Amino acid sequence: MPDEGEPTVPVVCEACGTETAVPLSEVTETVASHNDRLHDGTEEAGVDPTLADQLADVVAEDMGLLEE
Repeated sequence: MPDEGEPTVPVVCEACGTETAVPLSEVTETVASHNDRLHDGTEEAGVDPTLADQLADVVAEDMGLLEE
């Protein structure tokens, strides 16, 4: 069970037209379960692409990958 203070992550499924906030510790399981149940395992749902891009930029910057 997630901690009440645990951050949530927006998960979207354009195929279903849905968006929900999922506790960080449950993202992988929730997305996989949704895709298995509703899309025969096809990767339709996922972390909001805008957030995923922002996170990738932060990680790349932190690792020094964006330095010239």
